[in-house]
Amino acid sequence: MEIDKAIGESDDKRLKTKYNNAIFVIKRALALYSIEEVAFSFNGGKDSTVLLHLLRAGYFLHKKEQTCSNGGLSSFPVRTIYFESPSAFTEINAFTYDAAQTYNLQLDIIRQDFKSGLEALLKANPIRAIFLGVRIGDPTAVGQEQFSPSSPGWPPFMRVNPILDWSYRDVWAFLLTCKVKYCSLYDQGYTSIGSIHDTVPNSLLSVNDNSSKEKFKPAYLLSDGRLERAGRVKKIASLKYDVETESQKHEVLLASVIAVGDEILSGTVEDQLGLSLCKKLTSVGWSVQQTTVLRNDIDSVSEEVDRQRSTSDMVFIYGGVGPLHSDVTLAGVAKAFGVRLAPDEEFEEYLRHLISEQCTGDRNEMAQLPEGITELLHHEKLSVPLIKCRNVIVLAATNTEELEKEWECLTELTKLGGGSLIEYSSRRLMTSLTDVEVAEPLSKLGLEFPDIYLGCYRKSRQGPIIICLTGKDNARIDSAAQALCKKFKKDVFVEIK
Repeated sequence: MEIDKAIGESDDKRLKTKYNNAIFVIKRALALYSIEEVAFSFNGGKDSTVLLHLLRAGYFLHKKEQTCSNGGLSSFPVRTIYFESPSAFTEINAFTYDAAQTYNLQLDIIRQDFKSGLEALLKANPIRAIFLGVRIGDPTAVGQEQFSPSSPGWPPFMRVNPILDWSYRDVWAFLLTCKVKYCSLYDQGYTSIGSIHDTVPNSLLSVNDNSSKEKFKPAYLLSDGRLERAGRVKKIASLKYDVETESQKHEVLLASVIAVGDEILSGTVEDQLGLSLCKKLTSVGWSVQQTTVLRNDIDSVSEEVDRQRSTSDMVFIYGGVGPLHSDVTLAGVAKAFGVRLAPDEEFEEYLRHLISEQCTGDRNEMAQLPEGITELLHHEKLSVPLIKCRNVIVLAATNTEELEKEWECLTELTKLGGGSLIEYSSRRLMTSLTDVEVAEPLSKLGLEFPDIYLGCYRKSRQGPIIICLTGKDNARIDSAAQALCKKFKKDVFVEIK
């Protein structure tokens, strides 16, 4: 079979792994269901074209194992479903019908919406499983496995997803390696094809040759698979945190900080990140209500994230991010939200650009992110995007310099200190008075100025007391400082700049 032969002769180890895994899923499905009970949903796009040829190869290998024959594939008996739409590109329709004729597909053309069409099809035929060209990153991929029952409210059937973990790069590596035909639109700069109403050529493939007509390079030359859907005209959910909306809910926005690491708890490493992060949050008007250090344990992370996310406007977590056995943070966050870790194709593309050949193989642990709740916060200064899961920000910084860069990007992307949020101000007064002498006056001052936070600390037991007055109204802070000074003799307090 030409597909299996082409992959076998390829030097692309990653493609071979993806191919073998997809063929295993196909052969498994063909062993579980009779040929009359399976169908293939074909839409003429690049993903379903890949699946078409994988199914041809998988069926050939399945029959070969059953009959121990090396004969060729004379027919492809898997029922093929095509949902024809008036908003489809004519090129898609033409390619679909051409493929049906070339490969002797049993094409069932349905001119209803997907759900109604499926109901009618399954009612008339004994279909129990349908092969789909769904990949992680597709809107319909959330919650799906390679074998997933249909969603509640839909006619019952098994969704079989052989290429669920394939990336944009994998798709084109397969099509070009196997030298199979694909829809001509992909040679005109289209990288992700929907309807004629929401699809345009990907501007990143535009060729500037000073001609009157805009030209585009073919889709397989898109070097960054993260931008596959840049040609789809759609409503993009804002990744920016709506501070103005949140500030109407709370007079002060609340933050929690979680550090993950046995090395911090054992004293092996001094945690400078927590200190720096608390300062940064306070400086832009957030109130840090709690900091926590956790051991490298998924359940501990899950429980703490679940607790803090319900009481804080934003939770910041760092440490325990990476491919090591002790890196449990993302798994803990996923468990806190009740979702699984799943391959994120977009994030994997970033990692592939960053660590190149190390980002190969069957399963890249670092590309596993909480499914369905993850937003990637992109910034040109970051080699990989920051990870945001609802109101939880996962920081990858390992030192204060890295944190500085991530913080700068984060404040731009999420407007942590923007909008109508007012930053904190403070004045610090130092005195040689004893604790007993200042205790009662400070208590009374707190009653007079409930909007001002009064903090006291010493740098050493024998050193002076430092009183910190913090608030969001400079005039009120000044009034509180003057009121405190009036309670004592002149020059008892010295202001620290």
